Amino acid sequence: MLSRLAARSAAVAAQHHHGARLCVAAPVRLFHCSEQHGRPIEPIPEEGGKVRMGVFPEEWFQFFYKKTGVTGPYVFGTGLLATLLSKEYLIINNEFIAGGIFVSFVVYIIRKFGPNVATYADKLRQERIDYIDNKKGRFIGACEEGIETEKKEQWRAEGVDYLFDAKKANVAMQLETAYRERLHEVSNAVKRRLDYQLDVENTQRRMAQEHMADWVVSNVVKSITPQQEKEAIAKCIEDLKRMAKAS
Repeated sequence: MLSRLAARSAAVAAQHHHGARLCVAAPVRLFHCSEQHGRPIEPIPEEGGKVRMGVFPEEWFQFFYKKTGVTGPYVFGTGLLATLLSKEYLIINNEFIAGGIFVSFVVYIIRKFGPNVATYADKLRQERIDYIDNKKGRFIGACEEGIETEKKEQWRAEGVDYLFDAKKANVAMQLETAYRERLHEVSNAVKRRLDYQLDVENTQRRMAQEHMADWVVSNVVKSITPQQEKEAIAKCIEDLKRMAKAS
């Protein structure tokens, strides 16, 4: 039935468009072009909405209830089906019966094995969600550990500044110690030279004094005559006698 309907539509289209080629334009969806592309993505519901007779959504019935009452959707469906049958848009033949049997078989399979398949699919989905949550937890834990490590490294980096300051102070102290040691060495060297100069001057002065004294004594001794020496000796003897008598 559907194949004949498709062939009839193609023939009608060919009559109206002689020599024209049929082309199909694929819909193109432009991403990130809307003003609402920054909106948060709404969560996808885990379960489908309510349906009636396994096909028709509950929202359709609610739409008709507000306008036609409770019987509106059923009357609309019955009238639509009658219209399709009367206008022969829907033809009852062997293909329709085969399609009905196929649909009934599909419905039976869905009713029979659908809950088990749904349970298995939910189990797989839950396992996948648990795996993703576990992986996310490990990733978050790794990120938190990395953050803690980075904070510790930053704290250590701050300590490195203090270490550098301490090393600079230590180097400055070593330089100051070396400077003072060299200054002390220079002062000792200068003191030794000054002491050497002082000793040289003292030695020269002492030698000059001794030489002067020896020269004076030798000249004085040379100037004394033997008679004067005898008189001086006699004078000394008299002085000693006088001192002896007085004592």
